[in-house]
Amino acid sequence: MKYYIIAGEASGDLHAANLMKELKKLDAGANFRCWGGNRMEREGAQLVKHYRDLAFMGFTEVVMNLRTILKNISFCKEDILKNRPDVLILVDYPGFNLRIAEFAKQHNIRVFYYISPQVWAWKQSRVEKIKKTVDRMFVILPFEKEFYKKFEYAVDFVGHPLLDAIDQQKTVSAERQTWLKKNHLGEQPIIALLPGSRKQEIATMLPLMMSIANDFPQYQFVIAAAPSVPKNFYDELIAGRDISTVADQTYSLLLNSEAALVTSGTATLETALFDVPEVVCYKGGSISYLIARSLVKINYISLVNLIMDKQVVKELIQRELNSSNLRLELKKILSAATREKMKAEYEELKEKLGGSGASAKAAGLMFQYLQED
Repeated sequence: MKYYIIAGEASGDLHAANLMKELKKLDAGANFRCWGGNRMEREGAQLVKHYRDLAFMGFTEVVMNLRTILKNISFCKEDILKNRPDVLILVDYPGFNLRIAEFAKQHNIRVFYYISPQVWAWKQSRVEKIKKTVDRMFVILPFEKEFYKKFEYAVDFVGHPLLDAIDQQKTVSAERQTWLKKNHLGEQPIIALLPGSRKQEIATMLPLMMSIANDFPQYQFVIAAAPSVPKNFYDELIAGRDISTVADQTYSLLLNSEAALVTSGTATLETALFDVPEVVCYKGGSISYLIARSLVKINYISLVNLIMDKQVVKELIQRELNSSNLRLELKKILSAATREKMKAEYEELKEKLGGSGASAKAAGLMFQYLQED
């Protein structure tokens, strides 16, 4: 069968690649065309456009790049019609993907959505659009099934694919000393800095994260560099500080870290699943933040706290995100008592996520539905 898959971010590239791996086990003739990244390409997909050309963050940034976004949408529609897939599989990235879903439905192309847009957080009106344009929705957070049920829309909960990705990493991980040597790192315990994957957020978050490094001389601060961002971009921000980077090795870094400062997003959940105590950080443009604050219907911004429905990890947002608060919160999570409490709550989190096998479950259901159709 012909699969057309659209993922617009690094996390989507990871989960889509694992989904492709499982689909190939079921469909020997699987043919993939995609918008995504290096991982999807390595799984055999013909890469139409890389996610690095699609990532725009915040309301003002989207407005400023509206012409490019509309051009991408138009090109995507043409490419889908030209290649006429058996199914279009959309992975998160709702601003773009919901428009494409509507178009595909108009042209009688089956639409599967893997990793639901966060309509439970804001824009719940989008559920009606999803019901009309998406044939099958596969959700990865335990509360999403009940959320959609309120709108009389049946979805499949498959569990969170991060559990699989992290299990794989733990299996293939290099021994600590070997990894440290390979990346020219010292023996000191590591504080991981995860400033995000987009240039805009990295430029905002990283200087703040690095500002407290001198207050923790017994630790080495190491940046998880995004593969889509060039090294010289980080070098300019580091500007002579004694801080290292490791590129495209976030999981290995977390596996070898004592604590982490993490930009809000999927990385907050990844960090928790590696049992690393963390402080969640977020600072956006003033206009974007004010708009989001008026629309968002949730109590927390980190996935860890959202899934647990309580504060497990500290969230420093906008004005609260400053050097003084970062220093204070990092000291807390380096203390034995706080670490043990946080790690115990991480175990509860893993249980709520439904165990491993999400990619295989999603692929199995997709293949079954395609066969039935």
